[in-house]
Amino acid sequence: MLAEINRLQQGIIGLARQEAATVMPGFTHLQTAQPVTFGHHLMAWFEMLSRDYERFADCRKRVNILPLGAAALAGTTYPIDRQMTTELLGFTAPTENSLDSVSDRDFAIEFCAASSVLMMHLSRFSEELVLWASAQFDFINLPDRFCTGSSIMPQKKNPDVPELVRGKSGRVYGHLMSLLTLMKSQPLAYNKDNQEDKEPLFDAIDTVKGSLRAFADMVPAIEAKHENMREAALRGFSTATDLADYVVRKGIPFRDAHEIVGKAVAYGIECGKDLGEMTLAELQQFSDEISEDVFDVLTLDGSVSARDHIGGTAPNQVRLACDRAEQMLAQR
Repeated sequence: MLAEINRLQQGIIGLARQEAATVMPGFTHLQTAQPVTFGHHLMAWFEMLSRDYERFADCRKRVNILPLGAAALAGTTYPIDRQMTTELLGFTAPTENSLDSVSDRDFAIEFCAASSVLMMHLSRFSEELVLWASAQFDFINLPDRFCTGSSIMPQKKNPDVPELVRGKSGRVYGHLMSLLTLMKSQPLAYNKDNQEDKEPLFDAIDTVKGSLRAFADMVPAIEAKHENMREAALRGFSTATDLADYVVRKGIPFRDAHEIVGKAVAYGIECGKDLGEMTLAELQQFSDEISEDVFDVLTLDGSVSARDHIGGTAPNQVRLACDRAEQMLAQR
């Protein structure tokens, strides 16, 4: 599992570095919020996967415990050396209690819990890819090998891999709920119910690995439609916050700056102009503090470049984030 996460993260880094300066709209509530770079958006996916990697690595610390020697439930009368067996088989330690050893299924539950979080992340990635590949967004192109046509509509190119992975998340959630329900009323020690643990666990492993492999192949092949992304970022007054910040730097309290920009946006809606398309005279009717230098902050590139700090969307920060990410993967 860890190897599959690594490979997907490597693919994300490669695409993020390539698209570090590609401007697109950032969204909240699925409404245009502020300009971001496509590379920055991709690295958000990387961060989610890093937490998934840590969860699986941490899970291994608890599951790599040897139950051999617990026998049926009370231990054994034979002269065994559990510590030697532990070392020979590559476990970190023997279990401490024979009753718990034969009845515990936490290892399966914890693995499926980590798998469910991972699949939730892949489902979120999938949803964005499905949206972006649609005619309404048209931000990306997915190669034909990750898509299929319609049974009756010859123009269709359906994003099958993201849709299938999005659907598989429910399958893995179901396995987690199955195991939790299986164990919820069991007394110590072993009960025959426990034979139902294998199917959900094994299928969760196969499903998550298959999903990760599909994404690891697909992500590096995503083609960004740069002009469409930029055009979309120009709609929806995405630089409104930049104008508010500009007015604040002129000495106006933010609550007043918020009102000033709100009025400017209302004017823009009425006359069909984005903030960057307005003349200086038009902008100055909302505040005398606005001067010619305002147009430096109302451009898309100026907006993203201004977020020049760790975690920000500036292109050079995206590249630095890619550098740090590559170093982290090399140290795993």
